[in-house]
Amino acid sequence: MGGNTFGKILTVTTFGESHGKALGCVVDGFPAGIPFDYDFIQSEMDRRRPGANSLGTKRNEKDEIKVLSGVFEGVTTGMPICMILENTDQHSKDYSAIKDLFRPSHADYTYEMKYGIRDYRGGGRSSGRETSSRVAAGALAKLYLKTKGIEIKAGTVQIAGVKAVNCSWDNLVGELRCPDREKEISMIAEIETARLMNNSVGGVIECHITGTPVGLGEPCFDKLSSSLAYAIMSIGACKGFEIGEGFESARMKGSAFNDQMRAEGGNVDFLSNHSGGILGGISNGNEIVFRAAFKPTPSISREQMTVTKNLENTTCLVKGRHDPCIVARAIVVVEAMAALTLMDAYLISEAK
Repeated sequence: MGGNTFGKILTVTTFGESHGKALGCVVDGFPAGIPFDYDFIQSEMDRRRPGANSLGTKRNEKDEIKVLSGVFEGVTTGMPICMILENTDQHSKDYSAIKDLFRPSHADYTYEMKYGIRDYRGGGRSSGRETSSRVAAGALAKLYLKTKGIEIKAGTVQIAGVKAVNCSWDNLVGELRCPDREKEISMIAEIETARLMNNSVGGVIECHITGTPVGLGEPCFDKLSSSLAYAIMSIGACKGFEIGEGFESARMKGSAFNDQMRAEGGNVDFLSNHSGGILGGISNGNEIVFRAAFKPTPSISREQMTVTKNLENTTCLVKGRHDPCIVARAIVVVEAMAALTLMDAYLISEAK
């Protein structure tokens, strides 16, 4: 059975369950001699960890990374890097009431049908907690990309019906890292209202990648754009992906959408970036821009109709500590998957 490993030259295998003893990852194909910045990796984990921000779950995990292999005297050795984090604040009893029924919009039903068994404690591998391993691996990739001058940053551009308008990507601060500080206030209000109403909301994360050279990505099925879509859509709560103008391009004329070019000092300058930095699936040296839509958190403290494992009609009321909106904690996950995709593409390009 597969589905737990990502990448081609740089491969990442994640393991562990939401309420198991630990989660972790094995990163293989990572070059030797790259300084291992433990403090940076831990700071990335802190951005995602439960209890790290006021907008999310009250589960409080330290998510302290432990490195088991692949690092010696402060640098990577070229061997597989294994990192784990232990679960210390799981409340498995919160899920005992739903072990024989399927929570709406969760993976309970599909896991049960596919495997004949499921870990009902927080969803097991289908839990958003699985993404903690991705963040650890993605932080490693960021360290490598930094040596190549590539930087990745993401922020919230929509929560429920509130959209960012006047965006500045120079200084992303706050729990939502919204590029529109004024709209961020309204976004937070939407999340808090949903929490008070025992409900949840979704949102959109936008990611910007700078410093990418021309030439990353392969035709036809390994386009950089399709690789990014594959990576981002693998995040459990992600329900949509677009790059550049995305769906808006369907409403544009070619004369407005086309990124015209001029030669300047031996280089090509694009007069716009409607394509989002990728042409024909290959990076063109422009800033790569994409957006990812995240659904409302399915675990809400409201009675909902569902069925049992014996296909009996019933209702369920999900208990436990859940995010009224997962967007704030998903930002660093989006960055991590983008970093892993870019690093893998870079290594593939260098291998030729």
